[in-house]
This record gives sequence, C-alpha cells and structure tokens, in this order.
Amino acid sequence: MTTVTDRLDSVRTTSAKLPGAWRLGLARGGLEVRAFFRQREQAVFTFAFPIVFLFLFASIFSDDVEGAGITASQLYVPAMIAAGIMSTSFQSLGISIAIERDQKQLRRLRGTPMPPAAYFLGKVWLVLVTGLLETAALLLVGTVFYDIDLPTGVGTWLTFGWIFVLGLTGCALLGIAISSVPKSGQSATSVVVLPFLVLQFISGVYIAIDTIPDWMLNISALFPLKWMCQGLRGVFLPESAAVLEQAGSWEYGRIALVLGAWCIGGLVLCLLTFKWKSRRDG
Repeated sequence: MTTVTDRLDSVRTTSAKLPGAWRLGLARGGLEVRAFFRQREQAVFTFAFPIVFLFLFASIFSDDVEGAGITASQLYVPAMIAAGIMSTSFQSLGISIAIERDQKQLRRLRGTPMPPAAYFLGKVWLVLVTGLLETAALLLVGTVFYDIDLPTGVGTWLTFGWIFVLGLTGCALLGIAISSVPKSGQSATSVVVLPFLVLQFISGVYIAIDTIPDWMLNISALFPLKWMCQGLRGVFLPESAAVLEQAGSWEYGRIALVLGAWCIGGLVLCLLTFKWKSRRDG
C-alpha cells in the first residue's frame, strides 16, 4: 500500500513540475519555426511567391493611376503585403494542420501531457515570425524598387500594427478552422488554395480595386483580405489614393470592426470544428 502511495505522490510531483502552456507554447513555437526553415523548398516558395508576383504585376502595370497620385506599381505593394500575411497564416495553417491530422501527428500530441493550448501557441509563433519576415521582405522590395515611402508618424505605424495583428490573427484562426474541411492531407492544398486564390482576385490584390464590379467587392467585403488590402493602402499610399476605394476613403473604423469580428468568429469556428483525429479514424 505504501509503494502505491509513493508512486502516486511521485506522479503528482512530476505533474506539478510540468511547464505551463505558455512556456510549452514558446518551446513548441521554436520547434515549428526550425522545422519550417529546415524545409528549404517550402520556405523559399513561401517567401518568394508574393515577391515574384509583385515583380510581375508591377512590371506589366506600371503606368500612373489617373487622379490618385500614384503608379500602378505602388498600388500592388500593400496588396501583396496583405496577401503575404494571409498566405503565411490562413494558407499555411490550413494545409499543414490538415496534413498533421492525416498523418496522426495531432492524435499522438493529444495523448501527451502537453496542454492543447501549447500546440496552438506554437502555431501562433510560427505565423507571427513568418508573417513579419514576409512583410519586411515585401516592404524592402517596395521601397527599393517602387518608391513606396515608409510612414514617418507614430500614429501611422500604430495603424499598421493593429491591421497586421488583427489580420494575422483572424486569418490564422480561419486557417485552423478550414483545416478540418479536407478529408485527407492530400486534398488539403486544393481545398485551401482555391478560395484563397479567388479572394485575391476579388479583393484588390491582382486587379485594381476601382475596376472590380461592386457585387464582387461586396462578396470580398465579407472576408478579411479585402479590408487588410484597404487598410495597408491607407498606411503606405498617399491620401490622394483613397479616391480609388469603393467608399472613397480608407474606413479604418470599419476595417477594425470587420477584422475584429473575424478574430472572434474565427475562434468560435475553431472551437466548433477543430478535431484531433481525421474523419477516417472515426
């Protein structure tokens, strides 16, 4: 009886010494980041894709935008930054988590003492690091090659900060939620990339916002990408460019409202849909 009691006390002591979810999440984030950069092809493709598309579209469409005081090349820079943020969060998590679930990695993790929150915190650190690096790379290209002026006021940088944080958070939560849709890891890319590609065309990433039909803009307004593009245009383009927007202004209040709503709605979707096992496992 004494032996059993001693063993139970030992288990309790060991459990009490386990790190908390925040510390484990930070460690998990480090593992996620290292694993991401060890897959060199994936890392190069992730960072190079929006930069290559920026070069392509900015080279093809480089004329002045009438009445806006900017060139078409400058118009693409903030749009590609928004697309890059969504790519490193929504697309990356939607595909990677679906593959991890299909390979039973999530099921094995769920069976360990690690708190579930630590797994998601690790993903948050991953998308934060990759999102910041992607944004920095696109800003470097934009300032060097396309005459984008970086903001000089603290208020403008704060605006950039909350758009970045809310946009990244909402897209990451949406990516976690959509990861439960694919039936297998093999189909994850098709399921996630298609809606993301459509959103890029109707949200003003590849096509100037003033040439997109209103009904398409109304559909894109239901999702975060359109508002991220609009907000970042307000940050990095002169005030004269606001005439190109559907409402003729940057609408920062509405941007904050929509992105904030997606953060809350995305969290609810995750809680309702996330599964540690694939549907094939029962």
